[in-house]
Amino acid sequence: MRLTQALSPISLAIALATLSGVVYSVYFQAANVARGTPQSTSQGLGEQRLTPQQVYPVRSDIVAIEIHTGHVIRGKQQRFQRQFGDYITPHRHATKDDWVKRFGRARGALVGHDRKQFYGFDRLTGKDLNISNWRNSENIRIQSSDDPRYRSAQSVKSVHRKMRPRDTAQIDTWKFQWATTHTLYLTLPTALTPGKTYTITSPDPNVAPITFRYQPTTNRSEAVQVSHLGFRPDDPGKVAFLSAWMGDGGGVNYPIGQTFWLVNSQGKQVFTGKTRRSRRADEAEDGRGLNHNHTDVDVMDFSDFQQPGQYRVCVATIGCSFPFKIGPQVWQSAFYTSVRGLYHQRSGIALGAPYTSYKRPRAFHPNDGVKVYQATARLVDNDQGIWGKTSFLKLLPQTKTTKILPQAWGGYFDAGDWDRRIQHVEVSRSLIELAELFPDYFERLNLNLPESNNQLPDIIDEALWNLDFYRRMQAADGGISGGIQSASYPKTGEASWQETADILAYKPDPWSSYLYVAGAAQIAHWLRDRQPKLAATYRLSAVRAMDYAERYWHKPDPSHKHFQLRDARNLAALAMLRLTEQTKWHQVFEATTVFTKRDIPIEKWDFHDQRDAAFLYLRLPAHLTQAKLRQNVHESFFKAADKIIRSGQKSAHKWAKEDDNAPIGWGNSLGSPKTVTLLRAHHLSQDDRYLKAATLASQFSAGANPLNLVYTTGLGHRSPRNPLIIDQRITGQAPPPGITVYGPLNPAFFKNDWFTKLMEPAMYPAWSKWPTTEAYFDVFTSVAMSEFTVMQTIGPTAYTWGYLAARQSPNR
Repeated sequence: MRLTQALSPISLAIALATLSGVVYSVYFQAANVARGTPQSTSQGLGEQRLTPQQVYPVRSDIVAIEIHTGHVIRGKQQRFQRQFGDYITPHRHATKDDWVKRFGRARGALVGHDRKQFYGFDRLTGKDLNISNWRNSENIRIQSSDDPRYRSAQSVKSVHRKMRPRDTAQIDTWKFQWATTHTLYLTLPTALTPGKTYTITSPDPNVAPITFRYQPTTNRSEAVQVSHLGFRPDDPGKVAFLSAWMGDGGGVNYPIGQTFWLVNSQGKQVFTGKTRRSRRADEAEDGRGLNHNHTDVDVMDFSDFQQPGQYRVCVATIGCSFPFKIGPQVWQSAFYTSVRGLYHQRSGIALGAPYTSYKRPRAFHPNDGVKVYQATARLVDNDQGIWGKTSFLKLLPQTKTTKILPQAWGGYFDAGDWDRRIQHVEVSRSLIELAELFPDYFERLNLNLPESNNQLPDIIDEALWNLDFYRRMQAADGGISGGIQSASYPKTGEASWQETADILAYKPDPWSSYLYVAGAAQIAHWLRDRQPKLAATYRLSAVRAMDYAERYWHKPDPSHKHFQLRDARNLAALAMLRLTEQTKWHQVFEATTVFTKRDIPIEKWDFHDQRDAAFLYLRLPAHLTQAKLRQNVHESFFKAADKIIRSGQKSAHKWAKEDDNAPIGWGNSLGSPKTVTLLRAHHLSQDDRYLKAATLASQFSAGANPLNLVYTTGLGHRSPRNPLIIDQRITGQAPPPGITVYGPLNPAFFKNDWFTKLMEPAMYPAWSKWPTTEAYFDVFTSVAMSEFTVMQTIGPTAYTWGYLAARQSPNR
């Protein structure tokens, strides 16, 4: 479900509906935690003790122990067998869940039109950590057989900890239990000696003694962070980071100027540098005056190193990063996975071999008996559009008609539910733009799509999959529907191909039509000399939609003065100008642009957003533009890009913001890089300042962060396992690759996030104490963190990695 404005709170309804004794030795070397495979105890393990997930050095005198507790056994769909005492709740909730209760206690929900499938609740199994046994540092002892300083067991000096939820088990209609990750930080009386072996014991009966070997030249440490994706040899910004936040122990202080190395796959040191302070814990990182790390962060720069190979960043006395590659294909591989996240979000098609290992039956297709009904409600008028304050749950179902739209299939699912809405056209436009900027590169790139054998580049096929959905629904008068939405949020346990709610199509409106025109005119222009027949189809469709929107945009209703309608008209007029070269469209552009005056920002929250129009105007032939206006646009565009550079320079991990004052969360979070304007500025100027800033800004979301997590599924050594994808959750599969989640949530701004309050029993310290850069919990139902949209997260991520892959190498 996409938020029209990134800061708008999501309806609680989406969450309600979608919730559906031996001594153990561990040597914390690089292979120790290769992919973070959970080792939690689970059902049937009897008295087996908890197994540490990993043990790693934080500093020469601090050791961290990470322990996973709890294992979620997910509910499954199965044939419903009615038993004595069962009672079926008849649509008691607005979401129409059909709960099955036995002697008053809920067992699960019925699924599907025939109500013959049953979806049971989850279960949580496994032991827990006895935290009370870890609170007294005198009870935690460390001993070594080969380090004389620890020949006799000694108590550690202090124990600090943090705990985060790792997964959720819905055990009743509104009850949850949590699988968790505990990280214990032990400050030692004396620094460890490299090459020596140590054993830590505690009075916790659930955790056996832990034996490890300290070898910082090979140990992996969570304190050392680098992009999992790697770097192209000619990337102008290659960095890694050093930082640690110990929960109730606060930040770790590291001396500035420590030695670090790049170590190749044979263990040879190939580059040496010194750490420098990126940002102190008391320094603000954005326009809101906040520090998002709660600890000092040091940076390690190896930008001049260009030799292809596989490497780790290692810091003296501390440890090493995950392995990463330097090579010519790193961004192409990342782009391939990311853009195929769109394929995995396709509606109206079955997913499976030979195109993907992720399996999903065809959903929302008329050949399967699915009916889409025309409604008289407009998208623009409800809470899914730009103006309406009324929930679509109230407005849309009551305007259902008997008219069936047999061609209303296709498009992209948004995220946690099944809507396909006009805002998704933004994704198609970004893909076409990449093809415009780098035609030769994307002409050759095979994305393994069902359309890969046709005469079009795969990136264009993906863009057309989405655009064609709206074109097929175009009304006789040329108007474009805002898309399709079910009359309620998904029922508990019900997958996309089992939807039982009414499926409704919005009535066309000018705003939706303008947004469509911007994409349809763009693809018609791209196709003009390549496939004239298809180009003519989209040209005619764009003209008809534009004519409709121009007839009705000024209709006196609450939406006609809204800035988003003006911005949509502005961009559509510009797309029509490029397509037709008719001067009347420049007149419409002039009437709606903010750039008639100098020094106007290309985007201002809640006033205008003309970033896309500005870039397009600067790419138009000079004879289609007005010189003074073009100069104003140029000045504003590059001022915006320079501002984003400064934003990245202030942040410790070099992420950047389009709006320096925007809070981090939802569509403004760090799961996807904020680099589009920087990359566009690079295209226009070929100035490496913008390319370097964009490369640096892309690294946090690629794994160079305190969680050592790539925020796109299927990439790197760690990525989200529990994004808010109902089909994945119900079928029990690994998530489809290429899904970029929202990411961290700023506790200072989102202090009242409703689901965070539910997670409080599984969280320590309290929510308000967490740094933003660690405030991401990989939990299916943590909507503000684990949800996503195709245009807010997947699209910008694919654009960034696609640009970095396709750009030409500089002449050096």
